[in-house]
Amino acid sequence: MEEYKLPAGLELTGKTAVVTAGGGVLMSEFAKALAACGANVALIDLYMGGMEPVAEAIGDRAFAVTADCTSRESLLAAREKILARFGPCDILVNGAGGNNPMATTDNETMTPDLPEGTKSFFDLTDAGLSKVFNLNILSVFLTTQVFAADMVERGGNIINISSMNAFRPLTKIPAYSAAKAGVSNITQWLAVHFAPCGIRVNAIAPGFFVTKQNKDLLFTADGTPTARTEKILAATPQKRFGKPSELIGTLLWLVNDEASGFVTGTVIPVDGGFAAYSGV
Repeated sequence: MEEYKLPAGLELTGKTAVVTAGGGVLMSEFAKALAACGANVALIDLYMGGMEPVAEAIGDRAFAVTADCTSRESLLAAREKILARFGPCDILVNGAGGNNPMATTDNETMTPDLPEGTKSFFDLTDAGLSKVFNLNILSVFLTTQVFAADMVERGGNIINISSMNAFRPLTKIPAYSAAKAGVSNITQWLAVHFAPCGIRVNAIAPGFFVTKQNKDLLFTADGTPTARTEKILAATPQKRFGKPSELIGTLLWLVNDEASGFVTGTVIPVDGGFAAYSGV
């Protein structure tokens, strides 16, 4: 398992962390880092295939459970399995989310003379918008309902995954940008709602990282950067994509009650300076 430089005094032994989308590029790194701090980590994803290598890399402190984060019944069934294996949840990382082609336009801006066959804003479907909102907002809502129930009398820590889209919407992906803005907003709402219970709720807003979902948008089949990649890097002062390991410091700071015990309701950008750059 990859070694991480852990913050001094961060000890999660005996705690249970639940990480949704645990088979993904970013959340698998989150799971490994939490396990490296001593936590028992329950991975949740739709499919076992993506989680198996992650669980194998972690070892005995990992438990992989298939579940649909947009289904309360599926999440409740997963919770019972996790309770039996590791006990109640102390740390919840809501990593499930994503975009869908049905909610993505072909054109960045609308013009009267679009080429025939262009999928414009007017061609997007309500089914596509619902799919994206369910993946991002409903998943956070339901997963928090299911797992925070065990935190109300014990305290706990919830980390949501927002996006820089929440601050500055990107072209072509209106539903995803709006959904991630919703994740940031519900993070603040939950932080206020659960504060009397000793539950802290924060979010991490990654900038541009290469994942399974966006790889085809960023690179051609032969690995050449796309025009969209060139625009992204031109607007990122560090002129590169982030590495998954560069999110770990923020994660571990937020789950460290001694280091960030007075931090709740925040959305932390990790973006290589993207939000700070005006383009001039």
